Amino acid sequence: MAELIVTGLRKAYPTPSGPLTILDGVDLQLGQSENLAVVGPSGCGKSTFLQIIGTLDQPTAGEVRLGGVNPFALANRELAAFRNHRIGFIFQEHHLLPQLTALENVLLPVLAEQAVDAAAMDRGRQLLDQVGLGARSGHRPAELSGGERQRVAVARALIREPLLLLADEPTGSLDEQNARSIGELLLEVQSRAGAMLICVTHSPTLAGMFQIRRQLRAGKFVN
Repeated sequence: MAELIVTGLRKAYPTPSGPLTILDGVDLQLGQSENLAVVGPSGCGKSTFLQIIGTLDQPTAGEVRLGGVNPFALANRELAAFRNHRIGFIFQEHHLLPQLTALENVLLPVLAEQAVDAAAMDRGRQLLDQVGLGARSGHRPAELSGGERQRVAVARALIREPLLLLADEPTGSLDEQNARSIGELLLEVQSRAGAMLICVTHSPTLAGMFQIRRQLRAGKFVN
């Protein structure tokens, strides 16, 4: 059964000469533990697609259902809670807070709603162990390599046990060796968590590691 259903997704922006259409009827279904790589040239709408699926932007038309819920029908506070619990984000730039340790950065999505308890601390440490950074939990981002910082970002995305992981060019700022390592890690932790994973990338190597690959062209998916 599909846990993510996207139907007729459309996004257009107003311009003086008329609407600029970025997405023009995107359809997609993903089930539990499935992963998808979205490829295409710069400016084709890959990041816009990810932002809408992640509920950071609203579609002009169409519907998104995640776990049976239409997030765009929720009130703002409910939508924020839905996003925090059901969706994990991994970006090209790790967006770690420099003044916090690796463990504290992993726990940020929890802190957005509640005080961190012992169970959350234990889960944060377990996730850092999973991404190979158990011994570095007390280090700040400046004391970590680029690949290590991205591993912290992966652990942070998993802290709330999300249904969907979204990765936007997660290896774009890494060298080839670290890029492959992060790609393998993403797929490993996604499989272990039973989550869905959507990754947009320019890298044919990274895309080739995924179960499903779609090209975004002229606002639509093509095989």
